[in-house]
Amino acid sequence: MENQLVVFDGYGFFGTMLIGFLAGYIANKAMKRNYGFLISILLGIAGAFVGTALAQALSFQVWGFASNLIAATAGAIIILWVFDLLNGKRSK
Repeated sequence: MENQLVVFDGYGFFGTMLIGFLAGYIANKAMKRNYGFLISILLGIAGAFVGTALAQALSFQVWGFASNLIAATAGAIIILWVFDLLNGKRSK
């Protein structure tokens, strides 16, 4: 069986948007940012790919709403942190 990266399996479009928004919102608040609604959704969805890949690399199962939200939030925080590093900024 192949290892496949599965993000938001079974949640559909609106479920994915909801998890993405929540993850982006939480990451924005954790990193003291104030990005808007659309950026929060995109950040959360991109974070889901990063967080899920990291979780699978560390042999953690990402299954269910809570673990998807945690993985997406962690990934979004990592994306914001890397963005800050590349732009020479530090977290507040």
